[in-house]
Amino acid sequence: MEKLIGLWQSTGLFQMEFGQPIMMGIGFFLLYLAIRKGFEPLLLLPIGFGAILVNIPGAGLMDAPVIGSQLLEAGQTISPGGFLYYIYQVGITTGAFPLIIFMGVGAMTDFGPLLANPKTLFLGAAAQFGIFATILGAVAVSAMGWINFSITDAAAIGIIGGADGPTAIFVASKLAPDLLGAIAVAAYSYMALVPIIQPPIIRLLTTHEERCIEMVQLRHVSRTEKIVFPLLILALVALLLPTAAPLLGLFALGNLMRESGVVDRLSDTAQNSLINIITIFLGIAVGSKMSAEHFLNVRTLGILVLGIIAFSIGTAAGILMAKLMNLFSKHKVNPLIGSAGVSAVPMAARVSNRMGLEANPQNFLLMHAMGPNVAGVIGSAVAAGVMIALLG
Repeated sequence: MEKLIGLWQSTGLFQMEFGQPIMMGIGFFLLYLAIRKGFEPLLLLPIGFGAILVNIPGAGLMDAPVIGSQLLEAGQTISPGGFLYYIYQVGITTGAFPLIIFMGVGAMTDFGPLLANPKTLFLGAAAQFGIFATILGAVAVSAMGWINFSITDAAAIGIIGGADGPTAIFVASKLAPDLLGAIAVAAYSYMALVPIIQPPIIRLLTTHEERCIEMVQLRHVSRTEKIVFPLLILALVALLLPTAAPLLGLFALGNLMRESGVVDRLSDTAQNSLINIITIFLGIAVGSKMSAEHFLNVRTLGILVLGIIAFSIGTAAGILMAKLMNLFSKHKVNPLIGSAGVSAVPMAARVSNRMGLEANPQNFLLMHAMGPNVAGVIGSAVAAGVMIALLG
């Protein structure tokens, strides 16, 4: 009888806590969005599966290793710790996974549209306004006593407005590791929902005539310019904002491998197999922080609300900056490409192009939108460096 009781007590049904079925349901919902709706499946699928795994009662996949005090000198452990614990510690706590992904993104990035039309850099910079506005919002929410966010929590939450998942994870791991799960899920969910979130904001802030604006053809950018640019970024970061060097340095390395033309094998690996492997482990590690005890609380709900506000403000700021530039520019900028200033590459640029074609079937904006889109990646990394320098 005792064995039967012990067997029952070892089952997941006996050990199930209230919030675990809810979080497993959220994990299955993320899988649904990835598989059925096609929303950012490369990330939502492993994140959703990680959320399911970490909430399985009694599995202990996120348990930290336990070392007995009497066995410490011998180096023996009572419990070696869970599999997900080590993935999280190696890749997220150290910040290694987001940095490697940034290198892969750099290897896939073409700076040509940005170099051909440098003024689009202002659109990427304007879109980062959502980050700083949301920091103020999080501080205000805390000051009013609604939700208790520290200034470092507010900074980590604000980065969601840049719509850059790796940057959001990197900053959260440095400033607010206890909020990492909620911040990562919010950042990647809003990246995946760009085609749903951005169009209503764009239509609200632009007229049909503005969406019909056709932009002049981009000039040819030489190979030399493309090689020098990442090196110039690295030099400026090293001199002015060293805290952003991990992100922008790896981004510049990946891009240099692409544009130099002498390490095609390395560039191909960074763009494909390496970034795919890291994406799997990154997604699982992020999902591992979605345990019921850490996720089901008022602070998480506040993060999700502030995150969507941050993303919306960033989108609106890019559009309004484009409209402002048109007041002083001879060659008009289609405000649609301003919405691509958030660094959701390349989804935001595709939304701009699609809406341009809806307004004018001859209006091809994809390459024009890639300029502010790439600038948004740089802008979010710079904002992250500023936050870490001030608050880290």
